[in-house]
Amino acid sequence: MLPGDYCGQYRRMFRKLLILLLFHVIFYHEPTGAQKKKETLLSEKVNQMMEWTSKRSVIRMTGDKFRRFVKAPPRNYSVVIMFTALQPQRQCGVCRQADEEFQVLANSWRYSSAFTNKVFFASVDFDEGSDVFQMLNMNSAPTFLHFPSKGKPRRSDTYELQVRGFAAEQLARWVADRTDVQIRVIRPPNYAGPLMLGFLLSVIGGLAYLRRHNLEFLFNKNVWGFSSLCFVLIMTSGQMWNHIRGPPYAHKNPSTGQVSYIHGSSQAQFVAETHIILLFNAAVTMGIVLLCEAATSDMDIGKRKIMCIAGIGLVMLFFSWLLSIFRAKYHGYPYSFLMS
Repeated sequence: MLPGDYCGQYRRMFRKLLILLLFHVIFYHEPTGAQKKKETLLSEKVNQMMEWTSKRSVIRMTGDKFRRFVKAPPRNYSVVIMFTALQPQRQCGVCRQADEEFQVLANSWRYSSAFTNKVFFASVDFDEGSDVFQMLNMNSAPTFLHFPSKGKPRRSDTYELQVRGFAAEQLARWVADRTDVQIRVIRPPNYAGPLMLGFLLSVIGGLAYLRRHNLEFLFNKNVWGFSSLCFVLIMTSGQMWNHIRGPPYAHKNPSTGQVSYIHGSSQAQFVAETHIILLFNAAVTMGIVLLCEAATSDMDIGKRKIMCIAGIGLVMLFFSWLLSIFRAKYHGYPYSFLMS
């Protein structure tokens, strides 16, 4: 091989090495000052969020905290925020009930063995962060929003409170859908139920003992009929829905101050609505009982007429109100009675 060939080969090898060196410098260079600053800022934000969470499972945020730790990048963690109005002058009973469930969810995550810095829970009170409400064009409370670690919140990042209720278990399912973080809800022990059951059994046992020589009341058809009627009224009014879904008692619009006791959709209901339906069903039942008694009783004709008129009035009035509620929830329902 001639000396010129060796020189050409060396030049080609040198060019290859130079290209590899440039490739390494371009794609594998050390982090710049801006990147180091970004990583430092992210680390500081995560450490601060962890410190706040160690003191309180639900971080209370003001407008400045929200803009710095939720809106402003960088962020590699999700934040689930409850927007609420807990001050006494706001008179938001639903907010307090929702806050209790949100605290249960946050505590279940905070004290879980799987706890990480992937998800944080926070709250923004209207009186402490009204500017945040204005920034997000929010006019109702409580409202739950998920702010993902990357990108802006989408429509599915807003929790459907009116449909799903605010029970901690329902919120945990929604959080799992949005973040892939599974939270096992652990509620603090509640001894009210066992105590009430024990008290009721004690009363029944005491009455049975006092009347142990005369237990005919246990075979009284009126006692069993009244007990069965109470059970039917409770179940048909929607008490099981309340137990499963945990809906709010009512809804108050913060902008108008108007309180709604009847939910406008057939897919949900309020606790107050359940009580109203129970009362109306009981009134209709009472009217039917009065009509039956007026037809079969041995009382004088005057009292029977009064019972008949009262029974007809109860049935007509409260059945009409029931139809009105049904029409309000099932839009387009064609039937009505006395009232629209």
